[in-house]
Amino acid sequence: MASSTDISNITQQWAASVHKWHLEFFCIPSIIVTLTILLTNPVLLTCILLSRALRKETRYLLVVNTLTADMLFVILNLVTMLFNTARVQIPWLVCELLTAFTITADCCAILTVTLMVVDTYAAVRWPLRYHDLLPPARLYRILVIVWLVAACFPFSLVIVLQVKGDRPDESVYMCLVLIYLAIFQIKYMAWIHMYLIAAALFCAALIFYCYIRLYMVTRTQGIWQSRFSRARVTLLAHGALLLLYFAPGFVFFLELHLFQDKNISQDVQIWINTVNMSVFMLIPRAFAPFLYGLRYREIYDTLMELFLKNRRLNQITVS
Repeated sequence: MASSTDISNITQQWAASVHKWHLEFFCIPSIIVTLTILLTNPVLLTCILLSRALRKETRYLLVVNTLTADMLFVILNLVTMLFNTARVQIPWLVCELLTAFTITADCCAILTVTLMVVDTYAAVRWPLRYHDLLPPARLYRILVIVWLVAACFPFSLVIVLQVKGDRPDESVYMCLVLIYLAIFQIKYMAWIHMYLIAAALFCAALIFYCYIRLYMVTRTQGIWQSRFSRARVTLLAHGALLLLYFAPGFVFFLELHLFQDKNISQDVQIWINTVNMSVFMLIPRAFAPFLYGLRYREIYDTLMELFLKNRRLNQITVS
């Protein structure tokens, strides 16, 4: 188990390397992307929640949950990055909670986009029974379970550290998930690897199965014949978005292995971690609101209706 001195030394070394390579400038694109997300996501959330028809649709409630989890993630991620960039010493308990909530929001978004694929498959496979299988009331309970499952792993680590007392009593110079996991013994790291691999493979296998079954069910309906059919474009767009959501997780899994390898330069680890947290983690969350707003006709129509309504009100006010 890493001692308090080891954790303090690791965070000091990482902070010095970040300053040496001027990686604090990665905060600039992170701030821009985060502000964009915080401006676009509330618009879509307001559009869905103010529409009684959209609130009754399961797929749009899943969109609401995804956008909410994304906003929570980008806010916590930006706060952590600003703390690290300013080289502010953070109490270890605060770092634990920031990390736990960040992991929870990230896992919840990934689980929800997985559920969106399952929801699409259920709607196509059982169109007559779909509303009975997934009514809004049942979906609310499912979303609560999703949040609990997403929070189970990170907060169980916090509880274990609090109970065993195996945590630094002093502040740290950088708050990173890698360093947070470094205080566990190697045997715990093996369990962490197994958990991450199992969760990623389960979601990926479920998504792959649903898409294959969707194609088999709908291939005789003629919606795939045109090269630029709506079905093809939608599948391509959602597939690309899913890949962007899952790719940072696999990069983080690579980071865990590199962190344990003493032959890998610390500068390489810091560069990979900075690019992953500042760029790769934010790309899918930046594209998500535009994909949902443009590809879902009901959301797009509602947005245009609200825009035209506000425009007429402004014209009346001016006149």
